[in-house]
Amino acid sequence: MLTLALILEALSREHLDLIGKGGRPSDQQSEAILGLLQRPVAGAIVDSRQAYKDTLFVALPGERVDGHDYIVDAFQRGSRLALIQNPPTARLPFVDLRGGISEENLWLALREHDPEGAICLLVDDSLKGLQTIARFWRRKLNIRVIGITGSVGKSTTKEIIADVMSQRYRTLKSLGNLNNEIGLPLTLLRLNEAYECAVLEMGFYVPGEIAFLCDIAQPQVGVVTLIGPVHAERAGSIEEIAKGKAELVQSLPAAPEGVAVLNYDDPWVRWMAGLTHARVFYYGLTDKANLWADNIEGLGLEGIRFQIHYRKESLNLRVPLIGQHSVQTVLRAVAVGLVEGLTWQEIVNGLRSERTQLRLMTGYAQNGALILDDTYNASPESMLAALNLLDELDGRKIAVLGDMLELGQYEKEGHETIGARAAEVVNLLVTVGERSKMIDYSAWQAGLSRKYISHFSTTDEVVDYLKEILTPDDVVLIKGSRGMEMERIVSALEASE
Repeated sequence: MLTLALILEALSREHLDLIGKGGRPSDQQSEAILGLLQRPVAGAIVDSRQAYKDTLFVALPGERVDGHDYIVDAFQRGSRLALIQNPPTARLPFVDLRGGISEENLWLALREHDPEGAICLLVDDSLKGLQTIARFWRRKLNIRVIGITGSVGKSTTKEIIADVMSQRYRTLKSLGNLNNEIGLPLTLLRLNEAYECAVLEMGFYVPGEIAFLCDIAQPQVGVVTLIGPVHAERAGSIEEIAKGKAELVQSLPAAPEGVAVLNYDDPWVRWMAGLTHARVFYYGLTDKANLWADNIEGLGLEGIRFQIHYRKESLNLRVPLIGQHSVQTVLRAVAVGLVEGLTWQEIVNGLRSERTQLRLMTGYAQNGALILDDTYNASPESMLAALNLLDELDGRKIAVLGDMLELGQYEKEGHETIGARAAEVVNLLVTVGERSKMIDYSAWQAGLSRKYISHFSTTDEVVDYLKEILTPDDVVLIKGSRGMEMERIVSALEASE
């Protein structure tokens, strides 16, 4: 159980062996302080609105909002501990941990506080403090940690691996896409001794970021999905992105404890095998991989059917994930289950427990047209996968595509690739945004008539157009980068008049 005592030990430059373990003066006040030190901490939050009983509120300064302004709000909602880097302006009790604190001085400081009240811990940097606590707590726990990275597919992979692992082990997973230097420590502080496994998503923006996250989380298993130009505007070339993602497999312990689960079909991911001392386990769509699949059949919104092969075993599977590209996601989850010693029955049960496509949702416009809502984000790889799904479905196929952002030097190539594929799939192409004009031009060059291509500057214009032309037999894919706010189109089409 994470306690105030352990947090103080993590943050202090002294090793406070006796905190919370007795050996202190026996007067009533000292007993109360011991009780305070043994107070449980139920996790950490950085948004005061998410505070609940016994959470640690981490006050982070930001460009627009400063968490220090919400300390009182967090306490009112149930937090009794705050990590701060600015001395509180309100009359709030705090312990100054800047520069470290001795056990003797800590006792003197705590004597001034109400054992039942809230306390602030003042450190040099609240974010670094959060990371320090998470790193310390992770090392206190005997758990198996599975780290996941890649340009696309991380969150879906995380969800299904967690479903598989939970068939045998009590498993914690990252919430949403909490995959950075803030989100990953918050996830680790949700752990307690009852957990046996954690499945953590790890994002990459700059070199060294994943190595830093691995230093905190200490994964024994690393899963890499595929490498693409997502965030290339910030991260650089594909080669630089691959090097950044490879930090996960480089951080794994040596075999047999460490296992790198790698996509054999992606040359950049396959290249990572030479960078790790961990055991390498390949998955893919070729028999050169340790685990591979063939005979893939898309069943539209009913899921996918395929055959999976491992050693001398073959298994026919049908799972409720949408789109043939989801076979790769299934292979990752199966691979982790196999290397972690699960039975085939446990693995299959985990796969079948997943009943939704995690990013792509389906709905209906007011006139009955089917909407494929894939508005979470977009990259060339994920947009191709969505178009491939659209190709499997019956009806008049309409693709509403927005700009793909942060592709850097791959921007033109990425949009043109999508345009060429759209020409093969759609009956109508609707685009929005300046960059998506490249999709239009590429689709026209690939043979789609201009009369079936419509371009708009705003999502409101797209909504007005779609409301005029949609019929009940239409299937409408809506997808674009998060910054394009494509979800507004979905909401407007589904909303009652």
